[in-house]
Amino acid sequence: ALEAAEELAEELWGAGLPGDLPELEPECRSLLAAFAKGSAALTDCLGRRARPVRLCQGCHGHYRRLLAQYGSIARAVGNSSESHNCAKSILTSDRLQIVVTISEFFNETWEAANCANCLKNNSEGLSNSTEEFLDLFNKSLTCFEHNLQGRTDYLSPNNYTEVCKNCNETYTKLNDLYNDLQRMNRQGGESGHSAHLCIDVEDAMNITRKLWSRTFNCSVPCSDTVPVIAVSSFILFLPIVFYLSSFLHSKQKKRILILPKRIQSNASLVNIQEKYS
Repeated sequence: ALEAAEELAEELWGAGLPGDLPELEPECRSLLAAFAKGSAALTDCLGRRARPVRLCQGCHGHYRRLLAQYGSIARAVGNSSESHNCAKSILTSDRLQIVVTISEFFNETWEAANCANCLKNNSEGLSNSTEEFLDLFNKSLTCFEHNLQGRTDYLSPNNYTEVCKNCNETYTKLNDLYNDLQRMNRQGGESGHSAHLCIDVEDAMNITRKLWSRTFNCSVPCSDTVPVIAVSSFILFLPIVFYLSSFLHSKQKKRILILPKRIQSNASLVNIQEKYS
């Protein structure tokens, strides 16, 4: 029954239906096919780079092409005067609006990943700061791997002093750069977007920190140690300052209260001497 229905549908379309049900024009059909192919390529790219997260650095080309393909559909108009606008035929001719829904899904995913914060303003490639971070990230992983060669207890809770000692400089640079990128991004960095760092950078730093602190049990360098110690010392010193100032203030007040009594007693002595003189 299903095959018979399909054959009947093909015959009807081949004969040409009058009025309300025109077939897509070749130009519109070509644009729709290109969008479908681009959507499949982007979906495949996102799926393969979901773990570890490499969405922004690996799929920005596919995403940019899909935006261009969607824009071509939205702007395209058929050649003949009686032809239907491709945007109307493809985007808004039915309740589901599949092409619009697919496009919105990719846009929301891209924005949620904050990929714009890893890319240059034209989205043609990674920003310089992102490339610098990824280079340090790869060097850190290479250092970890190099200092673990020959060990059979890679994930066992043993001593990893060689890793901590030999990779400390590289890891510290990576951690400091990540903190700098966070501060820069809050003010609007190279991409001009003030938000979280892109998911690629965040995931890479999370992986490295977990390896460094949990797996290798290395100490985590803290760039804010000096300010923290200074503030803590100041807070601890406040009670001493308070009690000392209270003591000095009360002593000065006592002197002020005693002084008039001495003056009064001296004046009384003078009056007595004058009275009996």
